[in-house]
Amino acid sequence: MSTPLKNAFLGSLIADAAAMPVHWYYDTQALDRDYPEFSIYTAPKNPHPDSILWRSKYNPGNRKVDILHDQARYWGKRGVHYHQFLSAGGNTLNYRLAIELYRLILDRGKYQPEEWLDTYTQLMTDPQWSQDTYVEEYHRAFFDRWSKGTPLKDCGIDDLHIGGIATVPALLAGIFSIGYTDTDSWIRIVRGHVALTHKNSFTLDASEALARILIEIASGKALDHSLEAHGKAWGNPLQFQTWSKQKDRIIVGRQLTPACYLPESFSASLYLAWKYQSDFKSGIIANALCGGDNCHRGAVVGSILGALNSLPRDWLQGLLAKNRVHKEIVV
Repeated sequence: MSTPLKNAFLGSLIADAAAMPVHWYYDTQALDRDYPEFSIYTAPKNPHPDSILWRSKYNPGNRKVDILHDQARYWGKRGVHYHQFLSAGGNTLNYRLAIELYRLILDRGKYQPEEWLDTYTQLMTDPQWSQDTYVEEYHRAFFDRWSKGTPLKDCGIDDLHIGGIATVPALLAGIFSIGYTDTDSWIRIVRGHVALTHKNSFTLDASEALARILIEIASGKALDHSLEAHGKAWGNPLQFQTWSKQKDRIIVGRQLTPACYLPESFSASLYLAWKYQSDFKSGIIANALCGGDNCHRGAVVGSILGALNSLPRDWLQGLLAKNRVHKEIVV
């Protein structure tokens, strides 16, 4: 059972790194123009035609909650790529956090939300830790509330973005590695962990659904069975079969939003995972080329495909995070 869950975590990292250069492209013609020979692991390019950094804001309440650091100079400007300083094969902020969560669990031999909140705040306020330019809304809101004296455990917000589930594959891999075996305990941990930052029913339900699907795949269940059991609120194999007659960008772009908002972003992710369930490489690239919030859809697409398939060794070799992930998970 261990290999599928570890592969699920690594699969999520691969999906994020693959999508990173074309993250939040909504104009797919521009995506094809800027990355005409898109393949796994490409460095991002400026300018980014769909960047919203020109209208994004964060004013820290005090120096303790400065989470933009040197990247603040790029906010309020047009055309800035969200991940401009990442190299090919690099992971975006939420997945860097996922790696640190996994390492913390293995180092401590347990999962404790208080320890994670301390680690999270230390990392985010360390100017040397991340060179990612964009910091999602939920991070900004969390630290804004903390600056006003709100206890850490209460700083999460009602956020329904799919980025909220980016750490779920890492969490599952971690708690399995240290010996947790009870499914009900896993689900309580997953929902409690995600609720630290995302107090939204759609986000929590999607997190639980992903966790249950991955647990079932790891125990040998077929994806169709797991989707019927735990994914019906977002789609089912019969519906997906009908959708598969259309091009991916029709389904994830017109039928379903390519944006970050739940529940549709979760439906889009499950669909792509279902369609490419036996072809890891094609599924990862298809998710990236649909644009929108492809990095965070990668938490679902990459983890499910990773749990179902062997991971391509060349893609693992090009994944920069392999040197940051604990040796027990490196393939």
